[in-house]
Amino acid sequence: MDLNQHNLIDWQNTYAAIWRPRRDYLRPVRQLDAVTLSHLVGIETQKQQMLANTERFITGLPANNALLWGARGTGKSSLVKAVLNEFKERHLRLIEVEKYDLVALPEIVDQIRELPYYFIIFCDDLSFDAADNSYKALKSALEGSIEAPPKNVLVYATSNRRHLLPESMADNLESRMVEGELHYADAIEEKISLSDRFGLWLSFYSVDQDTYLAMVDEYFKQFSGDRSQLHLEAKRFALSKGSRSGRTAKQFYNFFSRGEGK
Repeated sequence: MDLNQHNLIDWQNTYAAIWRPRRDYLRPVRQLDAVTLSHLVGIETQKQQMLANTERFITGLPANNALLWGARGTGKSSLVKAVLNEFKERHLRLIEVEKYDLVALPEIVDQIRELPYYFIIFCDDLSFDAADNSYKALKSALEGSIEAPPKNVLVYATSNRRHLLPESMADNLESRMVEGELHYADAIEEKISLSDRFGLWLSFYSVDQDTYLAMVDEYFKQFSGDRSQLHLEAKRFALSKGSRSGRTAKQFYNFFSRGEGK
């Protein structure tokens, strides 16, 4: 198969696709993750900024590529999926590309730049090793090369790293002060230059206990038992996981709603 396989997708009825490098084609997603914005508790500011940016995008106004970075399980990927569900009836579409497949990004973008839809290129859990040069394809997609980037394509990426690339102590030792201004070492400049291409940075942090329990309550809206006991079990579950987050709340729901732990 070749990249013209993209054109076989019925984007009118297909809201998302996943790039499959071994077969060189986009596989249509038949069943979307049903997460909605109301499911996401404790990240109101991040939701508002993502909604505003995406609203601008699908109405033809200037909008930014977005980097959602921070602690694991805090709703970064879920927020991107929820944004798709919010705007999919308004011609928003999503293409998921693994970081190892970013070399194909220019060809993917070539196939969609003239289509009458707005595409989010979604890179989940994005980070690069020190010797990994595949990020250069992403840099080109973010800002274009000799050709301007298409107005109907944005990149939304999630990462545990703010600058996507690892930073070492040696890099920082080469930075220096010049006339009162900090000048980063060349190695740091190269690493920061990638994340700088994302105009919207959203940070995500681990939540406190009250927010975690609010997340649990969102999943257990129909629960008719002893809610104080439910909260106690939820706290025990988070302690066993060593983490309080939206992901932990969902895992607790999957565990407890089967009748276990009651």
